[in-house]
Amino acid sequence: MKMRVLVLGAGGIGGYFGARMQAAGGDVTFLVRPARAAQLREKGLQVFSPLGDLQLVPKVVTQEELHEAREVYDVIVLTCKAFDLPSAMEAIAPAVGEQTVIVPLLNGVRHIDTLVGRFGAGRVLGGVALISVTLAPSGEVRHLNQLHRFTIGSLGWRPSPWREPFARLMESSGVDFVLSDNVGQAMWDKVVFLATLAGATCLMRASVGVIMGTLAGEGFINGLLDECAAIAAANGRKLADTQLTVFRNMLTDRNSPLVASMLRDVEAGKPTEADHILGDMVAWGESKQVATPLLRLAYSHLQAYERRRQAEAG
Repeated sequence: MKMRVLVLGAGGIGGYFGARMQAAGGDVTFLVRPARAAQLREKGLQVFSPLGDLQLVPKVVTQEELHEAREVYDVIVLTCKAFDLPSAMEAIAPAVGEQTVIVPLLNGVRHIDTLVGRFGAGRVLGGVALISVTLAPSGEVRHLNQLHRFTIGSLGWRPSPWREPFARLMESSGVDFVLSDNVGQAMWDKVVFLATLAGATCLMRASVGVIMGTLAGEGFINGLLDECAAIAAANGRKLADTQLTVFRNMLTDRNSPLVASMLRDVEAGKPTEADHILGDMVAWGESKQVATPLLRLAYSHLQAYERRRQAEAG
């Protein structure tokens, strides 16, 4: 029987990786809001990427339709924002069966405990997406560079029988896929990188390259990365020297146009995942008595943004 995959969300990450899965022959359905469902049914799913464009006719379902059908899926890929996890769990609940495996691609780490608490340890894998991608207002997915890594792995409990078939599908999709035996470390690696990138680009409201051209930019980025790496090490997740060097090179590239998606959210006046990325990092640092003055400053900036945004919204 063919593996059935449900992708919650057809924005940047869900649209990109879901499209790659479908193009590789996967039986993929996108769980989306009604407006996005209408857009996809009318225009199809378009992906523009330096690694190859796609134009697909996707299968789509809304939450109401999913709840009415009560069909079970074998693999459910979550690509929602961290603050949308409670509503996402309600949305996918009818599609979770005895053998279903959930692959979360959320930023941060704490969502794993939340998912395990709701659906059970045996149904949850660790997952990491490393990609710079955005959803254009007209509905197409735009891949902004050549990085498109997708990592999954078991988290210490009984692996799902669908882990290997899903891994084979991802291996055939053309993305940079990794089936990791230490996905927990991969998740922490990403948090360190993302907290640094988001903290720096949101505080400075500029790309990595622009920040590096300022008086204190290089010292700020390096200091922020050092703080985040120290937090990870204090919590038993020390980054490999080679990985830390890769991150440092990316984050101090004077020609880099790289910005965090969180900055795009700020510039659009949207809510951010600051609490789930920078806020959690601050808390983990405090729990281990790691000094984090730069991280606290960056997080405070985003807290001020969020309070002002909420006040202006009424």
